[in-house]
Amino acid sequence: MTIAYGNLSADRPLERLDIKRRQPGPHDVRIDIAFCGVCHSDLHQARGEWAGTVYPCVPGHEIVGRVSAVGTHVSGFRPGDLVGVGCIVDSCRHCYECDDGLENYCDHMIGTYNFPTPDEPGHTLGGYSQEIVVHERYVLRIRHAEDQLAVVAPLLCAGITTYSPLRRWNAGPGKKVGIVGIDGLGHMGIKIARAMGAHVVAFTTSEAKRSEAKALGADEVFVSRNPEEMAAHARSLDLIVNTVAAPHDLDAFLILLKRDGTMTLVGAPASPHPAPQVFNLIMKRRSLAGSMIGGIPETQEMLDFCAEHGIVADIEMIPVDQINEAYERMLKGDVKYRFVIDAHRWHDGTISLLVMRVRGESAYGPDKRACPCGQAGSTLGNSESGGAAKREHPCGRPHRAGLLS
Repeated sequence: MTIAYGNLSADRPLERLDIKRRQPGPHDVRIDIAFCGVCHSDLHQARGEWAGTVYPCVPGHEIVGRVSAVGTHVSGFRPGDLVGVGCIVDSCRHCYECDDGLENYCDHMIGTYNFPTPDEPGHTLGGYSQEIVVHERYVLRIRHAEDQLAVVAPLLCAGITTYSPLRRWNAGPGKKVGIVGIDGLGHMGIKIARAMGAHVVAFTTSEAKRSEAKALGADEVFVSRNPEEMAAHARSLDLIVNTVAAPHDLDAFLILLKRDGTMTLVGAPASPHPAPQVFNLIMKRRSLAGSMIGGIPETQEMLDFCAEHGIVADIEMIPVDQINEAYERMLKGDVKYRFVIDAHRWHDGTISLLVMRVRGESAYGPDKRACPCGQAGSTLGNSESGGAAKREHPCGRPHRAGLLS
């Protein structure tokens, strides 16, 4: 049996469960999970806020770890490899979506949790667990340094969710790109758009987040509750990636688009947005679009891009038995910017009560870390190459890119 954390009904908290994983088949890869990011989708699904949740529900689709076993026909991976699993663990493999490497749009896509499967208990169980077994097609190679695994985990959902529309709508030099929401998705969107060479404009409802967005790499930051600020930038953006997972006024952002500009929605609220005014679309040939994660080839491309540019998430690491408290804090926006479950301690049968704050390095602004030795860390950031900076701490331990090595 495998130790996992999940819930047995929508009104119950997540708790320790024993689940069964299948034995690796000829094309399967078994992964010892090291870290799993906590996505807002996990909360929606576990609490039954999205239709169709089946229980027991074990969430988690931002999984990183190490290969522990492979099937007899697996050629691309071997035990010891650092790998990841995102939101997809299977698809039909023969439709035109799958043939195009867009498994995320396959009508028979199987998500990492809460989707039908022949395995017990009849639906997929996610990454809040010790291990997972996945067909090799849906396993991704991690090229970041091993000591960055925790800050890489959110790339498997938050990273690809923002990378895909930025790439699809050609974010890059000469383009002015808006990112709505400075959250788990939005903070990744800022970093990735900046690395692509775009001029990045961040939108937040909070004046307090203005400096945070700048530190993440935004060239400009607007407070969306300030009508004068918003009006001053009408018809100025080529693309907006809207990450907000709550219903809000889309027209306030549509009017900021140039002619032929696009706003793509990637946040998924539990109830619908108010309908936008049609004239705000037709008068400037603007488009309102949607985007959902990415296919396996594009997700691998995103991981390689982020490794090349030194991009990782800003996280707070938690032990799994703190997940219910983490959900409540997520609802209040009290996380910068992604919780990540530390699964290392599960492998010896114990769960630590330690909560560590770990921050992913921004290549565009200084940041300070705390070391387990108790002394304040040295300032990290402004790495000219965009890669992972190292500094020496008074305790003698080298610090790298958001983790203490």
